Amino acid sequence: MCNRMDQQEIEKQLQVLNSKINNKWLLSNDRIKKEFKFRDFNEALNFMVRVGRHAEDLDHHPDWCNVYDIVSIELTTHSAKGITELDLSLASRIEEESILARP
Repeated sequence: MCNRMDQQEIEKQLQVLNSKINNKWLLSNDRIKKEFKFRDFNEALNFMVRVGRHAEDLDHHPDWCNVYDIVSIELTTHSAKGITELDLSLASRIEEESILARP
């Protein structure tokens, strides 16, 4: 099991993650969250499939929702009751996929 990160660690990691992107990951209570907008439903769905593969690889799954061309993602580690390295690792992979999803 991963250990819960403290507030300072989370903010430092988020600063690195967010340093090269416009639409930032936000810290909200015990989770990080972000919305992704795509051209259409198919692009959003393909993104979710690719992210799902990373989630399976890490054995760490997002709380997410899709409404047409928008995918909302929240990451937390339920067993740790907060944010862990797994959440930041998955967020980093999600960012990579979001870049690939938008040709």
